[in-house]
Amino acid sequence: MNDCLVVNEIFYSIQGESSYTGRPCAFVRLAYCNLRCTYCDTEYAFHEGQKMSLEDVVSKVGGFPTDLVEITGGEPLLQPSVHPLIKRFLDDGKTVLIETGGSIDVRPVDSRAILIYDIKCPDSGMMEKNIWDNIPHLKPQDEIKFVLGSRRDYDWAKGKMDELDLVGKHTILFAPVWGQIEPRELAEWVLEDGLSVRLQVQLHKILWGAETRGV
Repeated sequence: MNDCLVVNEIFYSIQGESSYTGRPCAFVRLAYCNLRCTYCDTEYAFHEGQKMSLEDVVSKVGGFPTDLVEITGGEPLLQPSVHPLIKRFLDDGKTVLIETGGSIDVRPVDSRAILIYDIKCPDSGMMEKNIWDNIPHLKPQDEIKFVLGSRRDYDWAKGKMDELDLVGKHTILFAPVWGQIEPRELAEWVLEDGLSVRLQVQLHKILWGAETRGV
């Protein structure tokens, strides 16, 4: 049915990533993912989930006192029914963030939504899954994220910024893999190179711990 989704969890928390960090946010985590990144911290979403109607999802999110909604996964764009859900939230006046891994065509996504578009770096093991043809279809409000596991990833991402001419067109997020790069070390690299990026840490892990779900 096109009005049903397989949902892993729905919860209300502080947004921990992107330029929206620190804001109260309703999260809809959908099940399934087509990628297997080496550093994945949501493997439980690969298979765990229950079917919910679009109306039930909208109703539950509507019970949270926020107009900021993030649809994440897994890979949320794998489920076709995500598109009517996105439209419904937008029509209800919500700001909608879509966390996507960059391996699915983004053109069907409602242009009012904000993509947090994750370009996979070498250490992810999923670099070959990047769909480079997506980049010209990103909108000015979309944000591009590089999750960095090493200095090699950092240098690769820095090169991609230039190659894809991203600076000045999008907010660019540099995020250290939890436990692999110290945020301070990444900050020093960014400052040394004078990069026009936003350093992000996973605030929710700092607040509630790396293993805590539903935050």
